[in-house]
Amino acid sequence: MLVSEKTKAEVEDEGPSRRARSYQIRVEAAEAERKVPRPRQIDNGDERRYDNFIGNYSQGLPHNSIGEVDPTAYQALLTAVHSGDFSDFASIPMGGNAKQAGPQGGLTFDLEGTDSAQLTIPPSPVLAGAERAGEMVEDYWMALARDVPFSQYGSEPITAAAIVDLNNLTVFKGPKANGQVTASTLFRGLRPGDLTGPYLSQFFLLPVTFGTLSIAQKFNAYTPDKDYLTDFTTWLAVQNGQGPFPANSLSGTTSYIRNGRDLGAWVHADITFQAYLFAAQWLLTHGAPLNPGNPYVTIKNQVGVQAFGSQHILDLLGDVSNHALKAMWYQKWFVHRALRPIAYGGLIHNTITRVANYPIHRDVLNSQALGQIFSRHGSYLLPAAYPEGNPLHPSYAEGHGVIAGACVTALKAFFNERFVIPNPVVASDDGQALLPYIGSDAGQITVGGELNKLANNVALGRDMAGVHWRSDAEQALLLGETVAISILRDQRSTFTEPFNGFTFTKFDGTPITV
Repeated sequence: MLVSEKTKAEVEDEGPSRRARSYQIRVEAAEAERKVPRPRQIDNGDERRYDNFIGNYSQGLPHNSIGEVDPTAYQALLTAVHSGDFSDFASIPMGGNAKQAGPQGGLTFDLEGTDSAQLTIPPSPVLAGAERAGEMVEDYWMALARDVPFSQYGSEPITAAAIVDLNNLTVFKGPKANGQVTASTLFRGLRPGDLTGPYLSQFFLLPVTFGTLSIAQKFNAYTPDKDYLTDFTTWLAVQNGQGPFPANSLSGTTSYIRNGRDLGAWVHADITFQAYLFAAQWLLTHGAPLNPGNPYVTIKNQVGVQAFGSQHILDLLGDVSNHALKAMWYQKWFVHRALRPIAYGGLIHNTITRVANYPIHRDVLNSQALGQIFSRHGSYLLPAAYPEGNPLHPSYAEGHGVIAGACVTALKAFFNERFVIPNPVVASDDGQALLPYIGSDAGQITVGGELNKLANNVALGRDMAGVHWRSDAEQALLLGETVAISILRDQRSTFTEPFNGFTFTKFDGTPITV
């Protein structure tokens, strides 16, 4: 009994010093984050430029017969985002029964990482500009090409025409080869590895095991040639938030992801960090080497579990996802409030049909894409992949993209990004089989490159569905990366192992040690 009491006393005696150190770590992290400069939050000026608010998000608010928002309702939205008060948000008028998606989430404080208000992204492209027009032309072609297999890009009429049209734009910020959009750059990302190998990341195709559960990555496919919101009445009902909206029509078969419609279906129904959980599980179960900075690479008699091991990385994926979304929500609601591509399509339709005269750049009005859209659907609206069009929150930047940026950054910190993935595969054009990838660059398909590609597949998959702009995806990836780096930085002082930081490659191709 005396020994037991003595042991208890000894344990209690250790308590104050550990409590003090725990407190010190938290204070030091908070002080470091407080020193991060608060940037100027700059929007693109469209909200002040147009008194009918045509350049900004207004879905779910009441609109008139041609789709212009009720200015009183929009002013109520502005009152809420400027005050941040719950009562003001509760007073925003609704145009139907669809609810706005959690605008106050962007004001939530976090106890880890840099606060949302201390992060920023550049202004989104302006409504009347050539960059916005170029993004819309790409979105039109993505919609037209939804059923074209990735393997056929450039070798069939739709994507061949898209390549010509995109090369005629005044401004197009997608990837190019020797200054030109080509079949090998079409609808791809800008990051290291994005142009290597097949269009789709290996982490979307390779089988994964979760314990005794084996998963072939075949998913429920949406019905081919089935698009939505191509008539003005349905489009206007969605702008007003007049649900309920029907479910997507399913094809009745499961498929490996082989085209834009399949990818759009995946990013419609995925859980928050599903793609990166699958990637992490594949890496953990297939002997992918750890990042050389992981201390357990050299520790001979222990393995990492809660720190620097499987539990750490799996927990981190959820952690960085939620932090990143809060940062993104702050930008969406409290800074930019940018309109969605589907809303911009309404402006184009009204302009061409002479219902109204909006400042639409000539590049989109003169594009070959518009003629094909009208020929197929009888309107100039952007065909949506989903009956509800898009979720009820502003476009810029992108939720899927910011999660992708954060999670991929965490994975690059944990695994050796130079590891070459053996035996790469590609989906057959019917989506029913995986075939060996035999391209000349098969030996250059690395963990880092495929993680970058995975992030862009997810982010641009939302563009393929008509939900987002390329700039939404681009800036979201960079913001997510910044959030993840801040969390990794805060965590560094919590470890007791000898640790000199993780070194990995950022999205811009530069190395960083965190």
